[in-house]
Formats: sequence, structure tokens, C-alpha cells
Amino acid sequence: MSLSQAEAFARIRLLRSPNIGPVSYRQLLRRFGNAVAALEALPDLAARGTREYRAAPADRIEREVEAVRAAGARYLFHDMADYPAQLAALESAPPILTIRGNLALASAPCVALVGARNASAAAVKLARDFAGELAGAGFTVVSGLARGIDGAAHKGALAAFGGGTVGVIASGIDITYPPQHGDLQEQVATEGLLVAEEPPGTEPRGQLFPKRNRIIAGLALGTLVVEAAPKSGSLITARLAGEAGREVMAIPGSPLEPRSEGCNRLIREGAMLVHSAADVVELLSGFDGTPRSSLRDVVQPWDYGDDDLADEPADIEALLTNAPVPVDELVRQSGEAAGAVQMALLEMELAGRLVRHAGGRVSLAAGD
Repeated sequence: MSLSQAEAFARIRLLRSPNIGPVSYRQLLRRFGNAVAALEALPDLAARGTREYRAAPADRIEREVEAVRAAGARYLFHDMADYPAQLAALESAPPILTIRGNLALASAPCVALVGARNASAAAVKLARDFAGELAGAGFTVVSGLARGIDGAAHKGALAAFGGGTVGVIASGIDITYPPQHGDLQEQVATEGLLVAEEPPGTEPRGQLFPKRNRIIAGLALGTLVVEAAPKSGSLITARLAGEAGREVMAIPGSPLEPRSEGCNRLIREGAMLVHSAADVVELLSGFDGTPRSSLRDVVQPWDYGDDDLADEPADIEALLTNAPVPVDELVRQSGEAAGAVQMALLEMELAGRLVRHAGGRVSLAAGD
């Protein structure tokens, strides 16, 4: 679809406004028809949630747009024809991305390849070899441009004949992290595809990496973990892939090697054990949305229609705690219409009193 300049600007401003996430962003667009109207309605909606509300300043968005242009990047909106279909299937799919490079790579069959930052030499070589073979077999290799396994995956894919790779970063599109991957990040942006969800100038922070990981998992038909410690961020990516109904794969390692414990645990919990790139190709070729791996804890989001926001919110706050609960459970227990429950959640989110979690779950914000 083609967006007017005013609507594109309003969409960026809407998403950058306080307490607006992917779910509330889509609900607002659906209810009001466009971002311009949604922005006008925000103060009244937030006031019903007992908080004064101010949208993101227009001059800040103007500076962001200029920074995206200066970085040689462009915006990709969630309803554009070339937005990757696998990523769009996520409930939490980013409504707006900034990208540099060949976007067609993200719509080809993708496999995510992730692992430890402090990886062993053997695992780094394995990741590079796997990535090269997978790229040579026609898969786009997706990873996070971190040290260790991620960097090896990108390098292996780039070195393969006709190979392609997508780098997803937790910073703004104009920020290089880690610094030693400056040349690699630029190569990914010029020969592959570089993707960022955060505004330009955003430095990577701890809470941004799980957001980055959901994009990595969401772009791919399956996620392969090469080497990972028990508390590795790579395991977050694997579990997000499982929640999204994608294939989860892991390479086994010695039980005496701490860096193999994460992969061995994934296999014990239902991930597919793979020994070669050919195993990955076999698992993902002809993938029909029914993975053989059983590593998942899926809570299906409630299926709402186009009128999923009522004029009056339901009284559901007493049902909420700091423990995440599925939205469909709130609908069942409250006895209220689905649209009324969604309106109540939206008003609480705008007021900063609600947190949305993966799998269609919500909870009260900390301190509420």
C-alpha cells in the first residue's frame, strides 16, 4: 500500500508515543482508521485511564526521519506488501522497522542461527560452516550481529556463493554494536539486509535484546542454536521461536562443557537434535507451520474481529495481578464482551498501568 507523507509521519509519532506497543498500535489504527485520527484521540483515551497524556513531540519525529535518511536507511511499515510474511504472523510483530539493504532476503526461506558470544573455536567454525551450507542451499541466514556465533553465522553466509544474510540489531540503524563488528555490520547492510526496530541514535540496552530476539525468531522458519550456556539470550530466541510455532533445533555438545549445557537442555525439552546442515535443510524444506520440535508453551491470542474495541471499557482491573494472564481468560472470567475487555486493557496500557507479554498475556505494571 502507499502511505501519504502525513500518515507515515503520524504512524511513526504514534508508535514513539508513551506506552504504545505493537498490539495497542494496531488496535488504535483499527479503531480510528488511521494514525492521524488515533493521535488526536490519545489524550481522551488516556484520561479515561486516569493519566494525563502527551504524544511524542513532532519535532522529535522530524529529527528521527532526518537521521534515518542520513543513515541511508528507510522505513518499513507493517502493512506494506514487502513486509516479511513470517514476521507479520507474530502478534507482537514490529509495526515499523528501519532497514538497509536487500529486503527480498527477508521474504526468502530464512533460518535463524544463534549462540554464545564467548563461543569455543570449534563452535565458531561449526556456525560458519553451517551458515555457508545453508546459504548455499537457498536459505537466508538470520542472526543478531553479536560476537561469537552470530558473527560467524553472518560471515559464513556472506562467503557462500549467492548467499544472503539478515542482521537484526538491538540499537538504532545508525549505531554499531559491538564496535569491533563495524565492518561486518556495514557489509551486512550493503550485501545483505540490516534491520532495526529502535529509533536512530538508540544505544543497545539489556531490555532491548529480547525485543531484537523476537524479530530474529519471527523472520525464520526455524531457529538453530549452536552453542549456549544455560542463561544465554540464545535460549530466549529459541523459546520465542517455539512460541511462534517455528522449528527449534540445537547441536548437542559434551555434558562436560558448560557452553553446551543450553543446547543439551533444549534437546531434552523438545528441540530437534541436528548434526549437519543437511538435517536443518530437511527439517525446514517444505515447512508447513507444523514443526517436529515440541519446545513450546503457546497461549493462543484471542481471535477478535474488526470491531474488537468497544465504546465502553470492561471493569476487569480486579482480575489482574503482576502475574501474566491470557487475555482470553480475562474475557471468560469477566463475562464481558471481548471488545470491552480490549478497550479496558488499552486504556490501562496508555496510562502506564499494564504490561503485555508474549503469547497474548497481560499483567499489571510493576508498582501498580
